[in-house]
Amino acid sequence: MRYDLLVIGAGPGGYEAAAYAAGMGKKVLLFEKDELGGVCLNVGCIPTKTLLRSAKALDDCRQAAAFGVRSEGSPTLDLAAVQSRKQKVVSMLIRGVGSMLKGAGVELVKGEARILKPGLVSCAGKEYAGDNILIATGSVPAQPPIPGLKDNPAVLDSTGILELQELPKQLLIIGGGVIGLEFACFFASAGCKVSVLEMLPKIAPFVDEEIGKRLMAELKRLGIVFKLSCQVQSIQGNALVYKTADGQEEKLEADHILNATGRSPVTWGLGLEELGLVYDRRGIKTDEYGKTNVPGVWACGDVTGRLLLAHAATREGQVAVNNMFGKKDRMRYNAIPSVIYTSPEVAHVGASEEELKKQKIAYRKVVMPMAIAGRFLVDYEGKSGTVKALFSEENGQLLGLHAIGGCWGEFIATAVQMIEMEMRPEEIRQTVFPHPTLSEALKETVCR
Repeated sequence: MRYDLLVIGAGPGGYEAAAYAAGMGKKVLLFEKDELGGVCLNVGCIPTKTLLRSAKALDDCRQAAAFGVRSEGSPTLDLAAVQSRKQKVVSMLIRGVGSMLKGAGVELVKGEARILKPGLVSCAGKEYAGDNILIATGSVPAQPPIPGLKDNPAVLDSTGILELQELPKQLLIIGGGVIGLEFACFFASAGCKVSVLEMLPKIAPFVDEEIGKRLMAELKRLGIVFKLSCQVQSIQGNALVYKTADGQEEKLEADHILNATGRSPVTWGLGLEELGLVYDRRGIKTDEYGKTNVPGVWACGDVTGRLLLAHAATREGQVAVNNMFGKKDRMRYNAIPSVIYTSPEVAHVGASEEELKKQKIAYRKVVMPMAIAGRFLVDYEGKSGTVKALFSEENGQLLGLHAIGGCWGEFIATAVQMIEMEMRPEEIRQTVFPHPTLSEALKETVCR
């Protein structure tokens, strides 16, 4: 039997592309060596957000008095119960992915796949032929060459820390990016002493700097300690040795050390060298259509190293499927939203102020408090938030939207559409936003 499409990897990029192609009437075979759903569903997006939801519930209990709600005693976090709920959510979603693929008519083969040549893949002792191959193997936690990091029981990565059954008293986190900050927020809310070490002079390096500074200030209020411009020298058991910005060597000890230094694309074991496919340590090289340098071989998601975001992977997979089957499409990266699910939440889309300055693009900036929306005052007693919009000075269209506070992840897609459609304030004013909602802060800011 010959398939129209062979997909390697059943994460958001792979399984969504497989189902999408099957919906076009194509014969699709999907390979997966582990659980359906990939990193995002099993050890990434969903598990971490489940933990963070429990942390939010804990914070809500602590702050209930500000809303006129009285309760006896101090609320505590039952980590075993949190882990049980996390696994229940993950299991339910895995079953959902399986049902969706089955309903779409996608065939599934469990095992490690290897590309023998264009149009031919081997898995579990059998060979499978297909007109197209889509590589969607995702990524794994990076392993920087820090002495004492590898095979150290005190060191956890973003997968291992999800399995903790007891809360550590002290946690050290290497890396102030999204992964490190979200775990820092969870464990700090749970009552752990958390320190974050970052080699750069700022946290969340891909976030607009003004918003990033506000985020760090808020996280400090949770008790998180930040050590910036620090170079990790080694790990000695449960002690971390590092150099400060002024070159002084210092040491910190903790129950656990979290390696949150990023992720590496899964490119090994696929036969890419023999195939002659172009890739490096950052990932497989693709164009805006999802094509690699080998005809009939495509790639999407984390393995390309472009954007390590589940929703970007899904779109990249759809673009590749469209192009391989004759429907013109291309991937646009100027309006891919990103969310950091800390407390407070941060969301952004489009260009940052630093990027516009670097590109020497003339822009106009509007910064407004979230309190401009009445709903924010209702829901977030004693909290603050900020919305920042960046417009082209030349034609007025929205170039970037950056915000902190509230549940921005739930309506950042509205700003995505504004940027995709190249909307200007006079056009946005014609859109009716519901009242009272947090989203009104978006409209009030972009229409100034």
